[in-house]
Amino acid sequence: MSRIFHLARPGAWLAAGLVLAFLLLFLVLPVAWVFFSAFVNADGSLTLGHFAAFFHQPLMTEAFWNSLYVATMATIAAALIAVPLAYFTVRFEFRGALLIQTLGVLPLIMPPFVGAVAMQLIFGRSGTVNLLLEQHLGFTVPIMDGLNGVIFVEALHYFPFILMNLTLALRNIDGAMEEAALNLGCRGWRLFRRVIFPLAMPGFVAGASLVFVKVFDDLGTPLVLGTTNMLAPQAYLRITQVGIDDPLGYVISVLMIAFSIAAMALSARVLKGKDYATTQKGGGAIQRRRLSPLGTVLTYAWIGFILLLTLSPHIGVLLLSFASVWSFAPLPDGFTAAHYATVFQDAGGMISNTLLYCGMAAGIDVLLGTTIAYLIMRTRLPARQWLDWIATAALAVPGLVLAIGYLRFFKGVLVPGTDVLLTSTWVVIMIAYAVRRLPYALRSCVAALQQVHISLEEAAESLGATKMRTIRRVVVPLMAGGILAGFVTSFITAAVELSATILLTSSQSQAPMSYGIYLYMQSIAGRGPGAALGVLAIAVVAIGTYASHVIVERTGSRLKQRPVDEDLPPLPILPAEVAPVRT
Repeated sequence: MSRIFHLARPGAWLAAGLVLAFLLLFLVLPVAWVFFSAFVNADGSLTLGHFAAFFHQPLMTEAFWNSLYVATMATIAAALIAVPLAYFTVRFEFRGALLIQTLGVLPLIMPPFVGAVAMQLIFGRSGTVNLLLEQHLGFTVPIMDGLNGVIFVEALHYFPFILMNLTLALRNIDGAMEEAALNLGCRGWRLFRRVIFPLAMPGFVAGASLVFVKVFDDLGTPLVLGTTNMLAPQAYLRITQVGIDDPLGYVISVLMIAFSIAAMALSARVLKGKDYATTQKGGGAIQRRRLSPLGTVLTYAWIGFILLLTLSPHIGVLLLSFASVWSFAPLPDGFTAAHYATVFQDAGGMISNTLLYCGMAAGIDVLLGTTIAYLIMRTRLPARQWLDWIATAALAVPGLVLAIGYLRFFKGVLVPGTDVLLTSTWVVIMIAYAVRRLPYALRSCVAALQQVHISLEEAAESLGATKMRTIRRVVVPLMAGGILAGFVTSFITAAVELSATILLTSSQSQAPMSYGIYLYMQSIAGRGPGAALGVLAIAVVAIGTYASHVIVERTGSRLKQRPVDEDLPPLPILPAEVAPVRT
């Protein structure tokens, strides 16, 4: 036992203990409690009866199959949008390819439930498109009716996950393979089906699995569109209407986690045993081909149509935020800035709450992320990799399930020294944001620490600096770019979180912007201010995204290898026996 404790310094053990305690208290135990509640009766005996009751209720089985259907169809629809967009802009000579790919990522900066309202106004039964079709062609299309509307909105919002991953995979394909296939007479659709797409399969599978998980767990979009016969809305309704002790809410939570994990496992299974490695990356080796004049015109027309579709929620929300009246008309009847005045007057506290909660959550994330990264890569603590695995597991936990776990696990727990329930304070909202976004910050911190050579710490310690001073004055400043990028990523994704927020917000004075948007959108009169608040949320996310890119770019430029001064003698190579040793 003593030998194990000598593997690392006491400070490392203390830091690991604090991080593990946080993860156990706010992630592992609440989620475990959800699982436990789904498998026990009121008297504490184990049972599978709750699952049997779930599948014997027609509404529950309908919700289960509807969620599977919507997630599958939204993934297929997202693939139909993203695959041609990535293929044409990467493998062919295409003016504006970078602009097209950038615009294709824009849907991610808008919360899907905000775009859902705008899509109703544009593509709904009495929306702009259907009014024009009925007026000029005499028919309408039921794009936004029922489950179709959820599929349409989710596909347009989440297809960038496939686009980004597939674009990167296509760029990394060895161009010599494509040339060899062309020389053997393989062209057109056959070339794409037999050579290009199979080689890019890892990127496609990664993006498609993310889309499936996001759609399956999404709560805001079905609720805003009034589609409650799906799993996530049913879990929310059971907990809020029946009560926190309703076992079916926990059964639904277990199913949501199980399908999230199953989607990730299936994606790994699809790629298992197959070799996608090439001897060289794409880059300059790619020989971009030319489209025929007719092909160029058709492709530009198709891409323009797709981009117009993807940007329609943004256009719709912007128009709605300035519309005095917009009902049964292709465009608003008039414009006003009154909605923004209403938002700043009535919902100013929501904006400041968002900045407070998300700022504190992002701060906790980078603190935990930096600590975990350092423990993993710079110490010999036994089982240190478990900290990474536990923190990353938060990706598979839907926000709704985490919120249910908090309400159940911390039921009756008071804030120390007060008579206030912990679950009725804003602190639990902030912690939920921190736990859900920890994997993003952790990956940024790990990447940043991988670029800091351990010899710099050894040099500082050899000059007399303590371990803590070395971390504070050397390691953290060198990781600053990655830490800031993790902070911004955590902040902007937390700013549009609704699933956990909607259950954990106990009063309007504690509500952040995402909850305020949802409340406004529940009434016709509130849609204007809701859209105005949505535009402000988009602005916050867009500014944060831009800041993240700037930080990453500047950090990358600073870490580029400096030019070698040929007049100086080369540095001596250290013998192996004085190589740095982990502490």
